[in-house]
Amino acid sequence: MAKIVAEQLVEMLVEAGVKRVYAVTGDSLNYFNEAIRKDGRIQWIHVRHEEVGAYAATAEAELDGLACCAGSCGPGHIHLINGVYEAHRSHVPMIVIASTIPTNQMGMGYFQETNTYKLFDDCSGYNQLITSPEQAPRIIQSAIQHAISKKGVSVIGLPGDVSEMKAKDSITSTQIFKCNPVIRPSDQELRSMAELINKASKVTLYAGIGAANARNELKTIAEKLLSPVGYSFRGKMNAQLAPPYDVGMTGLLGIPSCYQAMKEADVLVLLGTDMPYDEFMPTDNKIIQIDTSEERLGRRCKLDIGAVGDIKETINALLPLLDQKQDSSFLDSFGKFADKVQENLNQYVEDIGDQDAIQPEFVADVINKYASPNAIFTLDTGMTCVWGARYIQQTGDRKMLGSFNHGSMANAMPMAIGAALAHPERQVIAMCGDGGLSMLLGDLGTIKQYNLPIKIIVFNNRALGMVKLEMQVAGLVDNQTDMENPDFSKVAEAFGIPAMNIHKPQEIDAVIDQTLKVDGPFLLNIFTNPNALAMPSHISANQVLGMTESMGKLLLGGRMDEVFETIKSNYKHLKSIF
Repeated sequence: MAKIVAEQLVEMLVEAGVKRVYAVTGDSLNYFNEAIRKDGRIQWIHVRHEEVGAYAATAEAELDGLACCAGSCGPGHIHLINGVYEAHRSHVPMIVIASTIPTNQMGMGYFQETNTYKLFDDCSGYNQLITSPEQAPRIIQSAIQHAISKKGVSVIGLPGDVSEMKAKDSITSTQIFKCNPVIRPSDQELRSMAELINKASKVTLYAGIGAANARNELKTIAEKLLSPVGYSFRGKMNAQLAPPYDVGMTGLLGIPSCYQAMKEADVLVLLGTDMPYDEFMPTDNKIIQIDTSEERLGRRCKLDIGAVGDIKETINALLPLLDQKQDSSFLDSFGKFADKVQENLNQYVEDIGDQDAIQPEFVADVINKYASPNAIFTLDTGMTCVWGARYIQQTGDRKMLGSFNHGSMANAMPMAIGAALAHPERQVIAMCGDGGLSMLLGDLGTIKQYNLPIKIIVFNNRALGMVKLEMQVAGLVDNQTDMENPDFSKVAEAFGIPAMNIHKPQEIDAVIDQTLKVDGPFLLNIFTNPNALAMPSHISANQVLGMTESMGKLLLGGRMDEVFETIKSNYKHLKSIF
């Protein structure tokens, strides 16, 4: 029996290395589903919501290089969008199968009709609709090739009627090419960098996710230049070195030592980073930026040298041209500064909190203590990102995934699904906010159905904590940020997942230790302090005035107890403000 287009698609996805498709089946996807069942080499992961499938595929793609999700016509497409945006903005290779209505009904306002070109245009690098069997293999090959080579999202629009048509052989190549070119700056560019760096007495290195495969090289160049090393959130688990080199992160979730090390350097070297907050970038020193994407050069700060290159290859080519620095005073001073900042952060660990107001910093530190050296952490956007950024440390080969560029809520649990399926041999810990988990609770059913050993730890502060902080630093009274939550432990148990509520801080250490040892999924619902705040690495005068104004409005509005609790919970941060 001749194969159909859907079967041809499956064969080409298998050749590209796709192992799973995350989707909700139905309608226009049914022939694709059947082709996967018959082939047997790809696993169909039945998520409850397509957004979860897209996030799960994003996590798998970041960990392993290529993943796939799918959505059926109309609502299935739209449900995918948030997770697809995440993959697109994170520059991870992902294939999206957007099955759609029959070709003869297009443009007629048919049931569940969406325009896949318009819908996915802003969140993909390749986006095409297959309208004939002759076209199919060429579009499929091109989509996969774009995703791999451009490290981005490729969308394949597939009408249901085309998917069941007899497949045609392609007149062009259908094989997938996975090339590994050596990319580095020219010799002249390398000499210019070396000259600038050699003249400087104070050099700071700042690494992003683009330095993911250059951990040893980053350590070598830091030792040669006696440079403090900071990093972006996505770069943390790849660039965090041992003291005295580690000065932490900058940006909204960072700490002052990194901000100051960047600001006070004679030369700042940006390595594979597109950290979006230009207000945290220095303006008065020399800056070198190296990235594989030329279009990113100079869009966050004013550069003296911008160059295209793979970070590992570039560092290896640059090292012979660099002089060994002898004066370690700059490094030593920021090593001590970082140690002092860490001491301040540890004060929050020592202050464990009270009943139903457990300090979240303490919780994160305990998770860090008991998690395995190669654990995969997924973090919800919001306050859990802050606690992950500041308290989860690299102890071996840990990975940390989150919505670091798109900044969407509800990503942690779905990403944990993709991570656990891709790496069943590794511990997977989802650090969820109560607001984020509430959004996509239904996919606890997916975790149970596939018996994924994910440990879901809910930082249940009964509020949209980051939004609350945003409003306060803007001088606003927080409004509609409080949440009335269900009992998450009972919800998990209703799905068949064992769970526990934790109200007392004295229970945290032993319970987290035991939770991480459970064979199978487990949900731990921890009642954290709703008044715990997290100040950024650099506080502007406007933010100081905004926080003061906000506290004043709360007092005038009769919310004196809340002001007192906020100051009591965060006095170590706020003492510089009040």
